[in-house]
Amino acid sequence: MYIVTAHEMYDWDRKSIEEAGMDGKISMENAGRAVAEQVEKRVRNDQHIVVLIGAGNNGGDGFVIARTLLNRGYSVKAWQLVPDEKIKGDTLVHKQLYLGAGFELEHLTKVNVLFRELDQADVIIDAMLGIGVNGKLKPPFDQVTAYANQSQALKIAVDIPTGVPADEGITDFDGLQADYTCIIAAPKLSAFLPHTAPYYGEWEVVEIGLPAKMLKKPSVSLWNSEHARSTLPERHPFSHKGTHGKALVIGGSYLMPGSIALSARAALRSGAGLAAVATPESAWPSVSMHIPEATAVSTSEENGVLAERVEADFTGYDAVAIGMGMGRSDASRTIVQQVVEEADVPVLIDADGLYLLKQLLEVLKNRTGPAVLTPHPGEMAHLLGITIPELLARPFEWSQRFAYNHGVYIVLKGPSTIITAPDGTQVVDTSGNAGLAKGGSGDVLSGILLALMMQSQSITEALCNGCFLHGKAAELLTTDGHSKADLLATDLIEGLSRAFRTFSS
Repeated sequence: MYIVTAHEMYDWDRKSIEEAGMDGKISMENAGRAVAEQVEKRVRNDQHIVVLIGAGNNGGDGFVIARTLLNRGYSVKAWQLVPDEKIKGDTLVHKQLYLGAGFELEHLTKVNVLFRELDQADVIIDAMLGIGVNGKLKPPFDQVTAYANQSQALKIAVDIPTGVPADEGITDFDGLQADYTCIIAAPKLSAFLPHTAPYYGEWEVVEIGLPAKMLKKPSVSLWNSEHARSTLPERHPFSHKGTHGKALVIGGSYLMPGSIALSARAALRSGAGLAAVATPESAWPSVSMHIPEATAVSTSEENGVLAERVEADFTGYDAVAIGMGMGRSDASRTIVQQVVEEADVPVLIDADGLYLLKQLLEVLKNRTGPAVLTPHPGEMAHLLGITIPELLARPFEWSQRFAYNHGVYIVLKGPSTIITAPDGTQVVDTSGNAGLAKGGSGDVLSGILLALMMQSQSITEALCNGCFLHGKAAELLTTDGHSKADLLATDLIEGLSRAFRTFSS
């Protein structure tokens, strides 16, 4: 499923009409009926529904929704919030069809009259404004939106909640807080941004017949179960431990042995054939206790952290992960630089490694092998030299720019994780839940990604599937046996077997 900007959605609509010959009135009818069907799944016919209708395509959808629900025996009041002269084109056609069917239409004259109607409503359907709004709302939409937000009624938005921008970069806006949004044709970027996504509530996409070939392929798509099932690699019956990759995990310290143990164990649980751990000798007893299947790499240490270089032949490994729990000393920075410069295999950099990488960005550009960075927003903002709010306002743009400029893959972690390839293509993974908001979850993810990068799939598919399995393990565990509060990173590792059984072929 593609994720579109407002411009891409407008272009798809235009091409559907001008090049494919699809009548705009038919698209509007399809959209309104599709939304009405979703409303029927959530609303009883004894509940009172108020449909708020503006101008433009969103308003036209509102007329179709009101007519369809009235025809099916629902209690509906339709309110037109703009003057008659603003209702034009296809929207006017559907207004006339609504009136021609014998149904009553309320016109907004005084907002207090509408407010009394909203007080009596069980359901409010928002068909006021669509994807073209950026910034603060103007009267009467600002007043109506603010009043609707205070209502206890179920609020259903058509395509996008009124006032919410479709694209990233806009943080100062008024928006209707929907309980459910019925998105038309394709989700918009704002459904995945931390400052706009909450306005959508629960959401799903309805298909309205727009020709798929008329949509110029967007650079952003959504990963789902079908993608995972079709791309997770199968194990050949004659494979052996070397077939599935030998991983090297570098990091940990005397005071933080757990992070590297979590990553190594997650890598083996996710399919790595072999795993070696380069960690301070003083930390190894704690690490080996939790991951007896891993082997140790001889290292030097000073004050409980790695010192100098790691004496490892990187050609003997299929992928390397570095950074988890290693600290931020000068010696640690030297090791990160060593790995970036010398390891031609895929390298994943996380945690402390990302902090140290800020001083090595020019070195990073000169890498020939793939590099994968797995930052949370704070780490990504540090790499970019911007504030966290600046990053979160435009996470797609910032990730794409950094990935392209430095030739790396970015896994920007969050409720909607954005995976960006060096060529700028982006995939969003929305799996997981609040149970992942716990120390160690990121270390587990690094191990999963490390293992999957060594299997028979592209780097992008490996990263998408790794994020997906990580999130689905949390979802499966919290539906049976765990709550979101008690879920631990170690639980995630043990839950991976269930996620693999569920989604692999």
